[in-house]
Amino acid sequence: MKKQQIDHILSKMLESHDNVSDLNFTPGKPLQVESSGELVTVDMDPPFEILTPFQTEIVALNLIDNSRKLTETLIREGSCDLSYQLGDKARFRVNIFSRSGKYSIVLRKLETKIPTIKNLDLPKAFYTMAEEKNGIIFVTGATGSGKTTSLAALLDKINTSKSVHVITLEDPIEYQHSQKKSTFNQRELGADFDTFARGLRAALRQAPKVILVGEMRDRETVEIGLAAAETGHLVLSTLHTVDSGQTINRVLGMFSSEEERQIRIRLADSLRWIVSQRLLPKLGGGRVAAFEVMATNLRVKDSVLHGESEGKTFNDIITAGKAQGMISFDEYIVSLYEEGKINEDIATSYASRKDVVGRGIDSIKSTRGQTTTNIDSLELDRGYQGN
Repeated sequence: MKKQQIDHILSKMLESHDNVSDLNFTPGKPLQVESSGELVTVDMDPPFEILTPFQTEIVALNLIDNSRKLTETLIREGSCDLSYQLGDKARFRVNIFSRSGKYSIVLRKLETKIPTIKNLDLPKAFYTMAEEKNGIIFVTGATGSGKTTSLAALLDKINTSKSVHVITLEDPIEYQHSQKKSTFNQRELGADFDTFARGLRAALRQAPKVILVGEMRDRETVEIGLAAAETGHLVLSTLHTVDSGQTINRVLGMFSSEEERQIRIRLADSLRWIVSQRLLPKLGGGRVAAFEVMATNLRVKDSVLHGESEGKTFNDIITAGKAQGMISFDEYIVSLYEEGKINEDIATSYASRKDVVGRGIDSIKSTRGQTTTNIDSLELDRGYQGN
């Protein structure tokens, strides 16, 4: 199988459905794409009814394109990451991984147009984040929840408003930023540096004002990131956590109990914002993002230093911090319902606290003059004989 044939298959898969985000090659399954959050089969001519291990391995070898380093990584670690350009049609982030000696492949389609805060309809707090001079901003969420896209929009705002040096450390480079007001140097893991920790340590000698770290995967990267934030840099990064509380605990969990107190102090001083996001099914098809936004203030610093307690949870602080641009997942979900982007079932199923979302939806229904209960009428139980 030649590169032209691989490109033909990828093109057909991209064109097979609307809103394609991922291409999936798995032995024992047909060709599949993820469309609006669901895996669907791709019809080809001639048909691929079931992919064989040999076929997926041939596709993998073509995507690796004789790279000795990627081949060694795949054999040694069981998976490897790379980027792939499909002519002028699309760019992909590719992960090839082994399972029981067979190879599977997932290609994530990368957007070529740089998104903006306005176009993505991100929370207004993102405009304030772009004005930060130093510290750490975390954007968190599950894989595929749009963290990279939100960070790209934030970087674009910096690019259009500030004349600063920006260094990005990515795996791989997803959005290629043009040189606007800022000076961008984007570096890719594997091609330009071998680990995030070493790339970040090198970045401190390259006179940046803003550093994007694709992911803080280990203790060393977090420690260098904190040091960068403490020395006047603005550090942007991601974590695979679901909310602000879990993000703080994940960072602390990377260090020993003897180091915890010192790390709490450093994190309390360096933390600026935590944004967590989830993608929800949207009415009419597609998906819509829901956000939790927490900014640092004295109550947040106290909870980072001493831990959460009764009445001092991060969720309590966020609920009370609307004036600072904070918003909880539940409040955001209620606003999506009010705007008609999601229905009541989706709002309830994705809620962190179903009682909060339920009350919010009932309030909206009351304002609209809609019923808020399934009980049609009340009457006495006349069959009851009291003594």
